Amino acid sequence: MKINKVITKQVELEAKKYFVGASGCHDWSHVERVYNLAMNIGKQEKADLSALALAVFLHDIGRKAEMESMGKFCHAEKGAELAEKILLKYKIEQNAIDNILHCIISHRYRNNHVPTTIEAKVLFDADKLDSIGAVGVGRDFLFAGYLKHALYTGNEKKLLRDKADYSYTKDDTAVMEYEFKLKKIKDKMLTRAGKKIALGRHNFMSLYFKKFWLEVNGKE
Repeated sequence: MKINKVITKQVELEAKKYFVGASGCHDWSHVERVYNLAMNIGKQEKADLSALALAVFLHDIGRKAEMESMGKFCHAEKGAELAEKILLKYKIEQNAIDNILHCIISHRYRNNHVPTTIEAKVLFDADKLDSIGAVGVGRDFLFAGYLKHALYTGNEKKLLRDKADYSYTKDDTAVMEYEFKLKKIKDKMLTRAGKKIALGRHNFMSLYFKKFWLEVNGKE
């Protein structure tokens, strides 16, 4: 069965259930923003928008559980497992299901799954773009607050010399996330459209954190 508007809406409604009570850094508004970005980029990159839409709706359905477990499993891998059960109910063509599941499992920055289809590349870019820029900075601080961690320790760059991932540890401050991941996002984009959008968001974010440290040190 081909993906139609009825299936798309039903999958969207099923996906929303996984975000009830989710933290503001990864709630349904994140999915909505990623959807808008993905449709914009997907049109430019000539992606299959129907498959891409389902991948967007389902890409973070494992995130709330991952955060509650303090990172004991990968939300992208868990999300793909959950998504497969949902998609199989609608008798969607297997090649479309395989592509959607690939999009979900490879959208994460912190795993070893590499996006290979254009739809997966678009989802990866759209998801990462929502982690940088003005919205990205806000989400960064929301996540640190969820973990009850500090804004900064001042040791972030020193700790990162060993190239370790401090995700979910006491050193996972808002600034640590910027230093470890966010400032590198623009160089990780996989589509032409994504790279263009990332540049502006990166420049804003870079200026923000420069001002941040000036204020920390009592300067203007």
